[in-house]
Amino acid sequence: MIDLRQLRDDANYRAGIVGKGTDEATIDEVLKADARSREALGLVEAKRAESNAASKEIGRSAPAEREAKKEAAKELKDQLGQLEETHRAAAAKLNELAIQLPNPAHESVPTGGEEAFRVEEVVGTPGKAPPMDHAEIGEHLGIVDTKRAVRMSGSRFAYILGDAVRLQFAMIQFAMSKTMAQGFVPAIVPVLVREEMMVDAGFFPTDRNQVYELEKDELFLVGTSEVGLAGLHRGERLADEELPLRYVGYSSCFRREAGTYGKDTAGLFRLHQFDKVEMFIYSHPDRSWDELELLREIEEEMFSELEIPYRLITVASGDLGNAAAKKYDIEAWIPSQQAYREVTSCSNYTDYSARRMGARHKGASGAGFVHTLNGTACAIGRTMLAIFENHQLPDGTISVPSVLRPYCGGLEAITPR
Repeated sequence: MIDLRQLRDDANYRAGIVGKGTDEATIDEVLKADARSREALGLVEAKRAESNAASKEIGRSAPAEREAKKEAAKELKDQLGQLEETHRAAAAKLNELAIQLPNPAHESVPTGGEEAFRVEEVVGTPGKAPPMDHAEIGEHLGIVDTKRAVRMSGSRFAYILGDAVRLQFAMIQFAMSKTMAQGFVPAIVPVLVREEMMVDAGFFPTDRNQVYELEKDELFLVGTSEVGLAGLHRGERLADEELPLRYVGYSSCFRREAGTYGKDTAGLFRLHQFDKVEMFIYSHPDRSWDELELLREIEEEMFSELEIPYRLITVASGDLGNAAAKKYDIEAWIPSQQAYREVTSCSNYTDYSARRMGARHKGASGAGFVHTLNGTACAIGRTMLAIFENHQLPDGTISVPSVLRPYCGGLEAITPR
């Protein structure tokens, strides 16, 4: 949820929302609704004070006057009820409009659409196209089976088999070890959540079409363990000395991939079901930008140690999700496509989600909403396909990155099953 006071008073805050593609008329409509709600609240408060004063007068009045004063107090109470109802309706309309406004883009974010990103760093040497792309070598080695998965579940599902499973769990252990060394607490989170949690975490209403719904149970399958981690301290007030609170969650994730018909249909890149290791931080507002750089550093270290060429970009304002004020993407080099493709990202949501969740901090210097941040430590499927292609050997086997070998029993190469 945006800060309505800042929206009213800070031109740069408004400009950050416009930079995300929101038109001025929509913002003006929110401000008008805000003015109506505040006006209605003022009338409620004035009438409540009048009603309270009238109630006190009853006890102080002479017996002969009490009935008349009771009648007057009742009339004031009825008027108060009507004004409260007007305010509730105005506040509900304001919330309905305001919840659709995005978190303003940070001033350091490049302005523009998807192609206006800024390249911050390029690491490693992009390789030539391998003899087989990741889908072909997965099938050749008998470690990824999409054909049988389609027969059972439809398109964009896969069986992961044999040494690919060992590789997957090695990546999970590697990501957990890396993040726990930085003070992240490991967590397994619920993957079915109520609608209000999807709203509070910032995914609804904008991303609702990407989410699987269990209508009968009024639950939704999450697309990231970020949702569960965001709800961990929902409605709580955290002491400043507790912050930052850093968590790393592992879960299976689910995404409908609406609007991607015909894109990345082969292999592991765009599945409906996938696994991720996700970082999440509750930060004091004064330190959240330092925490974002920590997330970026962890993600970069992991890809460097996995020996996968990548580039780091700052995502442009028009390509940011509703909640993110700033977002870094790590794009791995995919040799078969001769292109960089996003595999992980990290974002600072500032106080956008915390306002919805009621997650606050309190200390000697004051109180307010915490800042929340998230970053993908390891998107298993996409990282695995980057390994398949960048570590593919001429004989049609896959060399296991040396950093992962201790986590999968010393396995050095994946050979045909």
